Amino acid sequence: MLPLIRQKRNVPNLFDDFFGRNFWNDVFEKPEWSSNPAVNVYEKKDDFEIEVAAPGLEKGDFHIDLKDNVLTVSSEKKESKEEKEDGKVVFTEFNYSTFSRSFRLPEGIDVNNIKATHKNGVLKVILPKREEYKQQAPRMIEIS
Repeated sequence: MLPLIRQKRNVPNLFDDFFGRNFWNDVFEKPEWSSNPAVNVYEKKDDFEIEVAAPGLEKGDFHIDLKDNVLTVSSEKKESKEEKEDGKVVFTEFNYSTFSRSFRLPEGIDVNNIKATHKNGVLKVILPKREEYKQQAPRMIEIS
């Protein structure tokens, strides 16, 4: 019988979490959304779905390209804010965010029917499977 070994867990301390980070970098250097948005990929019976979480981006901020069986989802967004007091600029801020994610498509994707939707900060790309690649229910084969 093997002895029970307890692993020591490194539980972050709230004090270290808050004061151990560079607060000013978080405030001034981080854009609204990360340069590498979170992605979920699901395989379903009739298709694959790719979800890209990019809050703050609108439908028109995305570009989706397909070349040589590689699907690329990218975005480029430029923003500038300017505050004035008595006609003088007292604060200005520029924000430039970009990302690009590429996915090699599996064999059997119906590339002519790929669709995309955008809702609540999530871009969803639907990659339908060609009929011959869809999962089929098992069936009994009669032996003659």
